[in-house]
Amino acid sequence: MSLRGGRVAEAIKEEISDIIHHGIKDPRVGFASITAVEVSRDFRHAKVFVSVLGDEVQKADTIKGLESASGFIRSELGKRVRLHHTPEILFRLDESIEHSVRITRILREQEGNPR
Repeated sequence: MSLRGGRVAEAIKEEISDIIHHGIKDPRVGFASITAVEVSRDFRHAKVFVSVLGDEVQKADTIKGLESASGFIRSELGKRVRLHHTPEILFRLDESIEHSVRITRILREQEGNPR
């Protein structure tokens, strides 16, 4: 990703995070954190990775709620980030934090074993 692409991705990440926390009233959207944003070279598409605190149902509901609100989020994003085209937003569940926690737990359990 180019330097400009990185700056655009970071700006999109900050703004979408703010929009989700302060502008969305959908009860399906639980405790969600934007972990990363990948933008296409032409800035027409943005893949937004979301980490959700909760069980599988809560995660699925949050993604559905975000997808449902994507038009509103895109509209707000267009007002806040000046680009020639406001990108289409694609939400993806990011489970890397949970994966990391699982690995850490397994390693700690192994440390306690004499093997």
